[in-house]
Amino acid sequence: MINLKINDKPLSVEEGTTILQAARKFKIDIPSLCYTPLHLVSAHNMLASCRVCVVEVKGRRNLAPACTTMCAEGMEVFTATQRVINARRTVLELLLSDHPMDCPTCPKNMHCKLQDLAERMGIRNVTYKGETSRKNEYSSNDYPIRLNPAKCILCSTCVKICNEIQTCGVLRETKRGFHTQVGAEFGIDLSLTNCVSCGQCINVCPTGAISQSSEVDKVWKALANPRKHVVCQVAPSVRAALGEEFGYNVGTSVTQKIPTAARVIGFEKCYDTNFGADLTIMEEANELVERLTKGGKLPMITSCCPGWINFIEKNYPDMLDLPSTCKSPMSMQGSMIKNYLAEKMGWNPDDVVVVSIMPCTAKKSEIKRSQLAHCGYSDDDYVLTTRDFAQMIRETGVNFDTLDSSRFDDPMGESTGGADIFGNSGGVMEAALRNAKYVLEGKAGELEIPGIRGTTGIKTDVVEIAGHKIRLCAVSGLGNARKILEEIRSGKAKYDFIEVMACPGGCVNGGGQPYEASKQSVTVVKARQQVLYNEDKGKIHRISAENESIQALYRDFLEKPGSEKAEQYLHTHYEDQSLPQNKFKI
Repeated sequence: MINLKINDKPLSVEEGTTILQAARKFKIDIPSLCYTPLHLVSAHNMLASCRVCVVEVKGRRNLAPACTTMCAEGMEVFTATQRVINARRTVLELLLSDHPMDCPTCPKNMHCKLQDLAERMGIRNVTYKGETSRKNEYSSNDYPIRLNPAKCILCSTCVKICNEIQTCGVLRETKRGFHTQVGAEFGIDLSLTNCVSCGQCINVCPTGAISQSSEVDKVWKALANPRKHVVCQVAPSVRAALGEEFGYNVGTSVTQKIPTAARVIGFEKCYDTNFGADLTIMEEANELVERLTKGGKLPMITSCCPGWINFIEKNYPDMLDLPSTCKSPMSMQGSMIKNYLAEKMGWNPDDVVVVSIMPCTAKKSEIKRSQLAHCGYSDDDYVLTTRDFAQMIRETGVNFDTLDSSRFDDPMGESTGGADIFGNSGGVMEAALRNAKYVLEGKAGELEIPGIRGTTGIKTDVVEIAGHKIRLCAVSGLGNARKILEEIRSGKAKYDFIEVMACPGGCVNGGGQPYEASKQSVTVVKARQQVLYNEDKGKIHRISAENESIQALYRDFLEKPGSEKAEQYLHTHYEDQSLPQNKFKI
């Protein structure tokens, strides 16, 4: 332990603790801007780019950045001297002098750290006037992720998470001097790079320099068209985080308010993507059993996460025979709404608009995949993130807290506990194994597999089902996925079943979730995960095969898992999307 004083208060902290971490542990407030505690993926952000968190250390001539200065025995730290306050104000005024003042229309308005600090420090005038370094405009709306270099404060947190955590290598500092900016090399459009649309860069950006595209206006327009049947489906992770947008504590479930909110907005029907998750498990568990019992290609890797699918197509096209051929729950449900439900309801599929409410920015790119439009139309028409959905609720003017409880619409509103946990790292795998055990052994499977739960980036375990020992690996974060794929390619790793989620911790920490996720805190992610585990435990049925609406769907339309019809509507294929530089080892 290290003994030190902060503001004359004696403290003891573990060796290797920074001043900022020590201060926060003991509730001593040191403001910060570029610092992001990437607890899910690394110890902490060692950038010290902005210098807002500077403090005085006795015996040190210069002010010290609290986020990178390690505590030392006998150290005396002062966090609010006049010298420190003046330095912070100067830093903020310099940043504001090169920043657009269009806060009301900025996508990060009310969630911007620069805005918060300017208010906190009482900055009403910017002393430093002059030319701004970058043009204030966003890149194309056609891609899920938009860049506006003018709002960038060059903290490079997005560069760190893109390169070191997700290992996509897209974002970097380009140009030099006054005109330095963050973006793709040579200013290339993100759609032409190795970007997988995971949106983790959005979550860690302290300002509005990186944001998501939005289809909110298009959805309002569709809702106003009397000829259209506009329905929505809502992913499991949305219910674990939406409440944060309306002042609820992190870890509060708002499941029963969501259908009511959707109907207030004007959606004709509100379905639960958990139904699609149960359907995915029926097909994926069947595929796993087929591969295990008939000598199929192993390991089988889950295919629900679009960011992960983008990643393997762009980086490991030689391994595209490993992912399951199952569509994601969103796409399966969209397909069934337009091809099964529309027939039952007497709707013309051309007049059905499916709006998918997701925790994920990569879902915005998924709906544009040509492989998902083989029936003549896309499975889903628009994707709204959790943030988008919250915006639409606020636009209606209703008080979210006073909304009555209601149920999702049937027949695609029924789901099991196995579907609920899809939003957590390890959840897809656990649900599939429950169903596989049910199929192979004719009895209820393991309801919980602790070894693949939690926020650790790589989790392994072994389960035995019907005499088959199945070696498991649950991975979250694309840097961890790269490690596992390289081990498989080299023959070092031997697994039978792998789950990959692009976002650290799973979909509950997706790129479209409320900005509380920007803290990348284990506490936040665990709280959201627990919401879904609690929903699972509260269900009468926790195995997908026990979903009576799913059973009816197979009786009436799909026949059985893996049937010709199921292959037509519920399965897909993948294509080599690698860039030229990824095809060769240099």
